[in-house]
Formats: sequence, C-alpha cells, structure tokens
Amino acid sequence: MHERIGQLPREEQEHLLNDCRDWTEMADRSSSSKDLSFTHTETVRQIRTEESSVPSQSLEGGIHDTPRPAQGGPRLALIASSLLVLVGNWTRYAGTRASPPNFGATMFGQILIGLAQPFVLSAPTRFSDLWFSPRGRVSATAIASLANPFGGALGQLINPFLASHPKDIAPMTLYIAVISSVAAIPSLFIPAKPPTPSSASSTHTPPGLRKSLGLLCHNPNFVLLLLPFAVYVGFFNSLSSLLTQILTPYNFSETESGVAGALLILVGLVAAAVTSPMIDRSKKYLLLIKCLVPVIAICDLAFIWTPGTRSVAAPYVILSVLGAASFSLVPVALEWAAEITWPVGPEAASTICWTGGQLLGGIFIVISDALKEEDGEGEPKGNMGKALIFQAVVACVFVPCALMLGRVGGGARNKRLEVDKAASDANMER
Repeated sequence: MHERIGQLPREEQEHLLNDCRDWTEMADRSSSSKDLSFTHTETVRQIRTEESSVPSQSLEGGIHDTPRPAQGGPRLALIASSLLVLVGNWTRYAGTRASPPNFGATMFGQILIGLAQPFVLSAPTRFSDLWFSPRGRVSATAIASLANPFGGALGQLINPFLASHPKDIAPMTLYIAVISSVAAIPSLFIPAKPPTPSSASSTHTPPGLRKSLGLLCHNPNFVLLLLPFAVYVGFFNSLSSLLTQILTPYNFSETESGVAGALLILVGLVAAAVTSPMIDRSKKYLLLIKCLVPVIAICDLAFIWTPGTRSVAAPYVILSVLGAASFSLVPVALEWAAEITWPVGPEAASTICWTGGQLLGGIFIVISDALKEEDGEGEPKGNMGKALIFQAVVACVFVPCALMLGRVGGGARNKRLEVDKAASDANMER
C-alpha cells in the first residue's frame, strides 16, 4: 500500500494524507468504531431524502470553494431551489388567473422556475459523493440525474390532459403550484450530511474556484469527455423538443409522436437501471463510455431516414436504442469525470458538463428550426431533414473524442477510488 501511495503525485499524496487523517479523526469520535468500517457491507446509508439535491456551493454557480461536509452539504441549495420553484409557480398562476391574463407575471414566474434548475442540475455527483460509498455512487447518480428528464416527461404527458382548451390554462397552473408546494416541504427536513462519512474521499476539501477551473482546463481527458457529453446532451434536448415537428410532416399523429418520445425516455430509464449497478461493481467507466458514444452517433445517423419510412416501427426502435444509450451514458460519464478530476469537487465537472449540454441544446433547437424546410421547398412540406443531417454529422464528428479517452495526458486514473482504497487499507492496518 505504501508503494502505491508513493507513486502518486506529491499534491495527491498530501490530499490523501489529509483525508486519511480527517477520516480517522471522525472514526475516533464515533461511539462505536465498528459502525465506521467502510470495508464491510455497510456502504449504503439510510437516507431520508428521495429526491436529488445539490451542494450548498451551487448558490455561487455550483463550483466555488467547497465547504467540508460537516459545515454544509446539499440542504441549503435544495431549500433555495424549492423556494424558487414554489414562488415561481404561484407567480405564474397569478399571471394566468389575472383578468386579462398578465403575460409579464407569467413569464417572471417561469424565469424563477428556470433559475431553480442550476441548484439541482449538478447535484447528483455531489450528493452521491457525500452520501454513498464507491459501491453505490453510479446508481445514486443515475437515479438523481434521470429524475429530471423523467419529471419532464411526466409533465409533457399529463399537462395536455389538464389543459385541452385555453380556458384550462389557469386551473392547470394551479394544480402544478399545489404539487410544487407539497414537494417543497421535505426539503426542510433533509439532513445536511450523513451521520458518518461514507468514504475517505468525501471528507476532503476541494480546491477553490480558480484552481479548480485551472485543473479542469489542463486535464485533457476531462476536455475530451466534456465535448461529446455537451454535444450529445444538447442534441438529446433538441430532438426530444422537436420530435413532433420532425415526425408530423410524414403523417405521424401527435399520439404516435408522443409514444416515440415516451419510449425515448422510459427505455432509457430501464437501461440506466440495469447498467448503473453493473458499473458500480465493475468500475468499467471508460469501457462503457467508448461503447455507448458510437451507438448514439449511429442512432443519430440512422434517424435521418427514419421519418421517411412512415412506419411507427422505425422511429420506435431507433429512439428506444438512442434513449437506452443516452441515459446509460449520463451517470457513468459524470462519475468518471469526478474520478479523473479529483481532488476537484465532483460538482465542478458536473456543472460544466451540464452547462455545456443545456447551452448547446438551446443553440441546436434554434439551428434545427432554421433548417426546417419551408412550404414549397421540399417534400414533404415542413420536413426537418436538413436538421437531422446536421445532427448526425456533428454527432459523428465528436466520436473520436470519446475513443481517445485514456490515451492522452498519461492515461486516465480513477483517482478518487485510489484514495478510498488507500484509506481503507490504512484503516485495516490499524
């Protein structure tokens, strides 16, 4: 074990020694050192929350100086997010309820709801790092990360039934406001930190913002991961938003388009539920990333001709495979980013990846809409064939980035796992 520690860079050795000392001190303060044995089956803590949360440093954009778990944790950010969603929904309801409806108030409420997103978007990696041992981090990140698109899918599915006519808009926003009020209550009771640290790496203090950004920018494997992650998240958001416009020119009904969108998400959730525990056990992050990225690019390429088949079988199959690959990729990529960028906090890499994906998603929607065939310019009228070609070409261009992972910068090590392993060995030697 000492030889393995000696092979680490000096800075990482110092972080490791500090983490081992902090971890040992916490263990000594416990009334029962047996309860703090991280080498046995007690690796998944009993958690009172059932929702994703975000570290308190997200109040400053998600990646500023990270407090120790004993001093902060996800609780403050989760409360802030809940309050923004709560106030935003009731403000939006007030705007739709006014006579005449107040567009300004409605839009302001929508903006408040959008401002809540950054507080929870990068939460999963930080939450899993704080609460879970290495044996459960990917699964925890998957559940929290994929809860976001799952909730969005439910909203898209349910809201049309609640508001089939313009007069139903105000009652629909009322229902949503009531639901958000109930959902905000648990945030007040979520613990800020686990009763005991889940692992040695979860006790360390990450570098400050400037140093973290410097370490990330000079990490070639992180840069190579960021590029395809942001592009594929952006295209996923664009495709799911424009799916009805893509399919309806080819005589697909709105119901068939809705089913295609549901398959995109639901099959993805099932696939992620299968792959995440497997990665937790095997730690084969890089292998899965290199397998899934080409699958996503192939699906984007095949989807160019899918609407033209005018058969529901083709889009259903292609979108199911695309959803399975995309949803399986997200938690694995985020957790691997946390591994290769340690000692940078896991929320730093996650925030940058998600920011890039959301930004490109908006850009791709605008570009795809601009590439839409106007009436009389192509067959069928209003088709988005050029947009699908654009999506496929860009998706294929970034495949080599994923295939180069681990081959640059002296290779890619799971640094956080090495820290936890070394600390576990040190604890056993004691």
